[in-house]
Amino acid sequence: MDDLSAKKCVPCNSKDTRPMTEQSANELITQVAGWNLINEGGMLKLKRSWKVKSFMKGLELFKLVADVAEAEGHHPDLHLVGWNNVTIEIWTHAVGGLTENDFILAAKINGLDFHHLLRKKTTAF
Repeated sequence: MDDLSAKKCVPCNSKDTRPMTEQSANELITQVAGWNLINEGGMLKLKRSWKVKSFMKGLELFKLVADVAEAEGHHPDLHLVGWNNVTIEIWTHAVGGLTENDFILAAKINGLDFHHLLRKKTTAF
């Protein structure tokens, strides 16, 4: 199994590139811990959410993700809802679904060190 985080996103030509099948996506999702495979109106996407410490920490997280996304030339949808709920959705807009690029970007986001921006989970006693 190839390490997705070591790969680079490649430019996709919408004439030649097709979205991957759900079966292929289910095989790759195991390599990007914490991400969910969602189907919105027949279009597959990757989605992950976090709770951050504050609104500004959410923006800091976005900046870290934006730097990786820009370097890869592959840009996710970033959502900051309320003051501390961050959600990232990734799919290849040009093909209307998922490609390997989406999993590569998700793996690279997983490799970022932003735990200091996240709210600590409370444990139940």
